[in-house]
Amino acid sequence: MISCILKTQSRFFCAFLLSLVVSFGALAQEGASEQADVATKGVDPGATAGAEASTGDPAVISAGESLFKNNCAVCHSAGSDVIVGPGLQGVTERRSEAWLLKWVKNSQALIQSGDADAVAIYNEFNKQAMPSFAFSDDEIKSILAYISSGQGVTSAPAAGPEGVTAGESVGTEAVGAASAIGGYLDIVLVVLIIVLIVLVVTLLLITSLLKNYLNKNRTLNEYDTEVVNQRFDFSKVYKSKAVRALVLLIFVVVLVDLSIDKVMGIGIQQGYQPKQPIAFSHKLHAGDHQIDCNYCHSTVYKSRSASIPSANICMNCHSQIKTESAEIQKIYKAIERNEPIQWVRIHNLPDLAYFNHSQHTKVGGIECQTCHGPIQEMEVVYQYSPLTMGWCIDCHRETPLNTEGNEYYDKLVELHDASSKGAFTVASNGGTECSKCHY
Repeated sequence: MISCILKTQSRFFCAFLLSLVVSFGALAQEGASEQADVATKGVDPGATAGAEASTGDPAVISAGESLFKNNCAVCHSAGSDVIVGPGLQGVTERRSEAWLLKWVKNSQALIQSGDADAVAIYNEFNKQAMPSFAFSDDEIKSILAYISSGQGVTSAPAAGPEGVTAGESVGTEAVGAASAIGGYLDIVLVVLIIVLIVLVVTLLLITSLLKNYLNKNRTLNEYDTEVVNQRFDFSKVYKSKAVRALVLLIFVVVLVDLSIDKVMGIGIQQGYQPKQPIAFSHKLHAGDHQIDCNYCHSTVYKSRSASIPSANICMNCHSQIKTESAEIQKIYKAIERNEPIQWVRIHNLPDLAYFNHSQHTKVGGIECQTCHGPIQEMEVVYQYSPLTMGWCIDCHRETPLNTEGNEYYDKLVELHDASSKGAFTVASNGGTECSKCHY
């Protein structure tokens, strides 16, 4: 009977150890899945859409917004913030429409005419010449309508914990959540180890107490006395078939897991952050100065690829701003030598995959941050998303299509609703067919 008790304790201990291994493996897999989900969730495409203006023609305001972001936002904010030039909030109240039309078309001519307001602005902002724009009167009026609508005015973000603003926390939410999951798994592992140690110590104490009790209070036969008083032989542990099978199982599971991770990671460059020939800060330009992405990457809404900005685009501002900077001097040298700047490409897709930026940004309304992460907070840009086929397909399966007001989709939506209760997603429109992305 005594030997049966001790064997039962030993089997219970082995079973408990095996259950710990299996449970931790399941927790790790679940945490990894959650981390992948967090890492791949981008900004909601509709989260940053502006509200329709309460006054004015929405179509005119929309056209003005596009013109403003593509031409004016590099130097001006639609609010009160000063970037290179003054903030434009309330400009239609401070200046007449006729004056503004002359100023936008040819500010230098207005200054040279001796206009007091034009000369005052020119002197206030360090005599920086404003470029002349070949806009029609209607185009300038649409820009003024956009500014007057207040859609471009961003309210101050709410302060978060320890002074971190809400805007800052949104950009780093995915990274913070992933780190929290990693920390959670570490805590779980430590707790499991502590529980295991406590259990081992408890079993040893119980065994010791049971042996003392039996030796003092029971009359044992020769066999039971030998079992109770036998010394623990470690050689029997590693020679045990159960222990060897458990160790082999753990080794195989770890080896398979590492192998799968390595194989599945081939070609994935998430986190890739190469050093660029010129230290360009997206945080400074896109974040602090709120320069629209389309100003530098001018084809992102109308072409398959987002163009790399030429040195001439940089010179639109840096012919007058920070001309003494060592990094800006590199741009000057590239222009003098008539050589392109050798930027290092970060986001690379295999040649067998077809991707069209305009289809996603212009047609789909996808924000840059959905794929590129909090780009406005990056000092040095890195690959935020995995850019794997599974990642793309998951997005196509989950992203609903905006079909309102588009007759092309009417019949398709009708057929979809008749056969499915789910949303009409990109996948519903053939977005997961192989030929959509592969030639």
